[in-house]
Amino acid sequence: MQKRRRFKQTLSLEVRLDDEARRLREEAELLPHGPVREEALRRARQAETASHVSDWLRSPGLQPPK
Repeated sequence: MQKRRRFKQTLSLEVRLDDEARRLREEAELLPHGPVREEALRRARQAETASHVSDWLRSPGLQPPK
């Protein structure tokens, strides 16, 4: 059986998502209007939303159910 490759992330999930969103927005600016550009912008919005949700879930104000 093959061993699973494991590695430790050096950047937090939020930082990686923010970087991905920024990269996708920059890529979309260079693309002509059309479905490819819209897909890049959609993926950038998804990454930003995921980052915000992750921040919200990690916030100290969020309490576990009792």
